Amino acid sequence: MTDQKTETRTFEADVSRLLHMMVHSVYSDRDVFLRELISNAADACEKLRFEAVSRPELLGDDAKPRITIAADPDNKELVVEDNGIGMSRDEMAEALGTIARSGTRAFMERVEAGKAAADTQLIGQFGVGFYSAFMVADRVDVISRQAGSDEAFRWSSDGKGTYEIAPAPLEAAPKRGTRVVLHLMEDASSYTTPYRLDSLAKTQSGHVPVPITLVEKPGAEPRDIADGTALWVRQKSEIKPEEYTDFYRSIAGQYDEPASTIHFRAEGRQEYSVLAFVPGSRPFDLFDQDRTGRMKLYVRRVFITDDADVLPRYLRFVRGLVDSADLPLNVSREMIQESPLLASIRKGVTNRVLGDLVKLAENNAEAYAKIWENFGVVLKEGLYEDYERREQLLKLARFRSTASGEGWRSLADYVAAMKEGQKAIFFMAGDDRARLEASPQLEGFRARGIEVLLLTDPVDSFWVTMTPEFDGKPFKSVTQGAAELADVPLPEDAAKPDAETSSDIAAFLAFVKTTLGEEVSDVKASDRLTESAVCLVAPEHGPDRQFERLLNAAGRLDKAAKPILEINPRHERVAALAKLGDDEKPFKEDAAHLLYDEARVLDGDKPADAKAFSARLARLIDRGLAKG
Repeated sequence: MTDQKTETRTFEADVSRLLHMMVHSVYSDRDVFLRELISNAADACEKLRFEAVSRPELLGDDAKPRITIAADPDNKELVVEDNGIGMSRDEMAEALGTIARSGTRAFMERVEAGKAAADTQLIGQFGVGFYSAFMVADRVDVISRQAGSDEAFRWSSDGKGTYEIAPAPLEAAPKRGTRVVLHLMEDASSYTTPYRLDSLAKTQSGHVPVPITLVEKPGAEPRDIADGTALWVRQKSEIKPEEYTDFYRSIAGQYDEPASTIHFRAEGRQEYSVLAFVPGSRPFDLFDQDRTGRMKLYVRRVFITDDADVLPRYLRFVRGLVDSADLPLNVSREMIQESPLLASIRKGVTNRVLGDLVKLAENNAEAYAKIWENFGVVLKEGLYEDYERREQLLKLARFRSTASGEGWRSLADYVAAMKEGQKAIFFMAGDDRARLEASPQLEGFRARGIEVLLLTDPVDSFWVTMTPEFDGKPFKSVTQGAAELADVPLPEDAAKPDAETSSDIAAFLAFVKTTLGEEVSDVKASDRLTESAVCLVAPEHGPDRQFERLLNAAGRLDKAAKPILEINPRHERVAALAKLGDDEKPFKEDAAHLLYDEARVLDGDKPADAKAFSARLARLIDRGLAKG
């Protein structure tokens, strides 16, 4: 403490980490700081407009919002000032001393882990807000006066671990709003040149719904550099691609290119404008547990909230805004949740986003494939959650399969390539594509040229249980029930299986079933195996093998179903075991258990009883050595 009213505090740990990275790294795009400060200023002005709906006295005689950029080249200072809502002392400490969103924390962890291709490119790929000022300034002062308050406060820090908050004289503070003063580093003095400031503000922030003026030096007349016309109210034909990109970068907090832009105005019973973007890369918070969206809501260009429930959770990667002409300006968050008008907007916006994605998938498969690679795992949540739009989502879905190579296959592609006699869309679910491709359950399908979808995302096991069919073809797991391969003929040059199982084989299958007892529900001759000796499948009714594992891991399975052991009657080892007589019963019993354990291992499980497995394996080796 320097005196009774001045307080020195330490930054929250995450802020200190972030500032340390900025100070000790050399970033290639420091220009982003101006965009971030202007964006914060615009938000402050929008928040004041919202508060003034119920408290018009907050505006006083200064009703028009504005942002002013002022340069002082001689003193190497740059000021960004707004006449927005302003901050109290406590709000300063909260807003400037802590990090509120987990996305920034994820950003820092990614930098520190060195996972990025080049750390010098990370700034600008995620909005780091106010703290980006320390990339160009060795000290930052913030003077703020909250609207309607007769007190002002000054926040100051050099970004090295602590900050100071103290009362500020009213004559040295804005009448309302916030003034950010940057004391620029020696190598950042070019940010006081009028041309550079004009260019950066127009390029990065010309879209913000608040006018921006520039004061080139102390005592100079302000000149307008942006008129505050909201980008989303302009005609699409008037907007340049780079303007869309700049707006996307500001609203999404990213610095990539949008993969898709959706801009439209709905008219009729409800009127609203939408400007939304599909990002070109995954946002850091894509897999947050809350799964909340990042769509802003405006009412007649007055900012209401930045996380409106406008899109379903499986479209949470979409960034943008909705500006309604029909919602009341005094709408609260509670009213938003219950509003039938917003429910109608939600339906319209969701249908439009999905419709545009379908069109992109049909007209530009390559561009859509990049979107699917980034967000397919999230979109598939909709197959499980959104029954109303499931058909549309199935059209959007893309898969790897036994026929896809490194490309993607749509369900329409799959159905078009189905074999004569094939009645179902076959899939196999698991957590590793390579293991799935090597699975013995696929052998009979591969021999007949039947394509199998390889589903490796956890959500896959859930949505297939909720989706009965596509284009009249049911979904069928290759690890569940009968393989249904008899109706699809083998190629002419393929070896044909025996029509009937020999009596020796039939007797051996019965012996294995008796030996294994309660460990399996049945032992059957397999028509899906062509090379391997055994495999496990799930019963016809109930979860398939992968879904059962997921339920069991989540503690949502009271009792696992007993698997079916399928044995390949054409396998040389099986045929030899079937010919053994009763005098080899102990060996055959060991072989039965070892076949079952072999099937478990091939299915990604451990032997049922490790100690018993070891003993049986030892006896098998001893037998081989004795005969050798």
